[in-house]
Amino acid sequence: MTLDHALTGLNDHLRGVLPPEVFEVLEADRRRAAGAEFAEAGDKIEDFELPGADGEPANLGDLVANGPAVLVFYRGQWCPYCNLTLRTYQQELLPELTSLGATLAAISPQRPDGSLPVADLEFPVLSDVGSTVARGLGLSYPVSGPVRDAMATLGTDLEQVNGAWELVHPAVVVVDRERVLRYVDVHPDFVTRTEPAAILEAVKSL
Repeated sequence: MTLDHALTGLNDHLRGVLPPEVFEVLEADRRRAAGAEFAEAGDKIEDFELPGADGEPANLGDLVANGPAVLVFYRGQWCPYCNLTLRTYQQELLPELTSLGATLAAISPQRPDGSLPVADLEFPVLSDVGSTVARGLGLSYPVSGPVRDAMATLGTDLEQVNGAWELVHPAVVVVDRERVLRYVDVHPDFVTRTEPAAILEAVKSL
């Protein structure tokens, strides 16, 4: 089963269990960013240091010290699509990346004390509080009023979790040792994500 099929199945399940009016608002939000501009392959990413969910900070220089880094930007531990994606990357992607000398890291705007979505992840999970790194790539955006209300209905208060009503578009970027973006795949439709095979192909092409 591909990641896309698994995410579609999850979305179908949520369609059946969430209040219809809430699900409709979230579905509409999937199409909000059509035409938005994001960072592209060939752009350079600024160095950064971010706190990790395990208490250990990580900087980009260390992540690319021995090879390329695959950075996965996700919405937060409250997002079931993100958790499914990160579990899939753990199982299907991490061993292959390790054999290729590449590093995997996940980044969300959540505070460090709540950013770890799965306890047994074996790669860094970092907190980009204030979305500084994500904003530099064009991934950050303010949450609309209707979506705020829908999320509040589901018990998610981003003001408390992130410090602001701001989210990031899910994305995968591959960064080389010179901090140049060699692959960029952004998903304004938060139900869809980058397939592991596409990431491996991008890394192997370097």
